[in-house]
Amino acid sequence: MSALLSPPLAAVRLLLYALWTAALLPLQLVAVRLGARAAAQIPLLYHRGCCRIIGFRIEQRGVPVRNRPTLFVSNHTSYLDISVLGALLQASFVAKAEVASWPLFGLCAKLQRSVFVDRRRATAGDQMADVKRRLEAGDNLILFPEGTSSDGNRVLPFKSALLAVAEYHARGRPLTVQPVSIAYARHSNMPMGRYLRPCYAWYGDMGLPGHLWRVLGLGPATVVVRFHAPVTIADFANRKVLTAHCQAVIAEAVAEAVHGTPPRPQLAPAAVEPAPSPALA
Repeated sequence: MSALLSPPLAAVRLLLYALWTAALLPLQLVAVRLGARAAAQIPLLYHRGCCRIIGFRIEQRGVPVRNRPTLFVSNHTSYLDISVLGALLQASFVAKAEVASWPLFGLCAKLQRSVFVDRRRATAGDQMADVKRRLEAGDNLILFPEGTSSDGNRVLPFKSALLAVAEYHARGRPLTVQPVSIAYARHSNMPMGRYLRPCYAWYGDMGLPGHLWRVLGLGPATVVVRFHAPVTIADFANRKVLTAHCQAVIAEAVAEAVHGTPPRPQLAPAAVEPAPSPALA
């Protein structure tokens, strides 16, 4: 793998990443404080720029729904998923509480109006109330129900407790839930393989600075993002069945993108209107 790493490329990308962040972060800070519409648009621009700097080409399949609010449910491989999804969706993330204290990334998460949650029962009620307020305001949210990140070669079991928000009826109707799959599929237009894919995955006891430096020093990568048929809790017997459905369709799509296993065709309900696909090379 060391033969694929380019320290000069990593240094240039790191400089560009710092300059790009320094340019847009103050604008987002002002937009958030003023409650301006730009507070939802600047993160989209920022994450698209980050993906270009890192060398990601996003290959989008399917389209996000127009319904607001929508809960986007995705597998989780790395902190890089945030820029990949943030480049495609005007939405805020549901993040674990410790993310708020991370250097730089925590600040960026706050400025994207992320909802921070922890797993202590004592705070669960207040956190759910915060989520419900955001949904009633029409905000889209992105949730990683694995509860942690994986090595990118597979999808970990989804935790049905994290999908409790899907039972909420926002604005008098069942909340729209759209499964989304992310797969780091190709490097320099070649299949990435099990050897290289964990270079983009961030899991276990990996250190963040060293991992980011390695990513920045690698060549261009293709990330396959697929938006699946949207559903609601009303389509299933209970939350556990909904959770199993989301996990199954996402795992199947990741297997197709990573290992070449063809997925089953999916049909979107006619009542849910898709949004136009944004062009992102």
